[in-house]
Amino acid sequence: MELYDGSIGFPGTCLYANFVSSLDGVVAGAGIAPGTISMGSEADRFVMGLLRAFAEVVLIGAGTLRPDPRHRWTAERVYPPAAAEFALLRASLGLPPEPPLVVVTATGRLPALTALTPGSLVIATPAGAEALRGGLPDTAELVVPAGGVAIPPDAIVGVLRERGHGRVLTEGGPQLFGELVRARLVDELFLTTSPALFGGAPPAIGMTGRLSPAGEPRARAELLSLRRHGSHLFARYRLGRSPSPGEPPER
Repeated sequence: MELYDGSIGFPGTCLYANFVSSLDGVVAGAGIAPGTISMGSEADRFVMGLLRAFAEVVLIGAGTLRPDPRHRWTAERVYPPAAAEFALLRASLGLPPEPPLVVVTATGRLPALTALTPGSLVIATPAGAEALRGGLPDTAELVVPAGGVAIPPDAIVGVLRERGHGRVLTEGGPQLFGELVRARLVDELFLTTSPALFGGAPPAIGMTGRLSPAGEPRARAELLSLRRHGSHLFARYRLGRSPSPGEPPER
C-alpha cells in the first residue's frame, strides 16, 4: 500500500493507540458491527496490520473482545495480503510471530478465548479473577493488580512494563482509551477518519467513551503526519498532557 513509505517507527518504549472514527466522532456503539465505521476500507486494514506488526503486545478492554470473540489481534489476520511482509518486519524487530493479547476485565465476563495467543495476559479485578478462575488456557496468565473494584490504568501499564513489553498498541475500547488518556499514558494516536456519518445519537460512543468532560483538554495532540486514501484520512498524532494555566505548552 502506498500509505507506508518506511517512515513509521517507534522508540523502544511507547504506548500507541489505533482508532477509526466517523466524521461525527463515532467509534463504537450498540448494533455497529466491526468494520462498519471504516466502511470496509482496505487501507485502514493495512494500517491496523502494520501497527500490530510493530507491537510487542496488543492491549484491549473486554468490551472490545466481546463483539468479535474469535478475532485474532495479529497483523496477518486483519490484512492477509501483507502477511509475509508483516512477518519479516516482526522478525527484523526481534519479535515473536504473533503479539500476545492483553485483555482488561473488571467482571471476568469473557466470550470464547481463542484470541489469547501464547504469552497473553488477562488483567482483572479480584471479582473478575474469581469468575475466570480455571477457565483460561494454560498459555495465558491471569494478573490481579492492587486496586479493588477498579483497575488503575497505571497498574495496567506497570504490569506490561514489568514483563518487558516496550511498544504497546491499544485498540480500545473507548472506555479503556479514555482512562489511559486521563492518566496521560498514551504517547501516540493513529486515527483513521472515515467518510461516514452516523448521527452521533446514543448509544453511539466517542473515542474516549464516557469520560466526564474536564474544564481543560485531557491532552493536546500534535499532528505528525496526515495521509489520504480515497476519501479516508489517516492521521498520526503525538499526545502530550494539557499544560497548567500560565505554563508553556510541551515541545
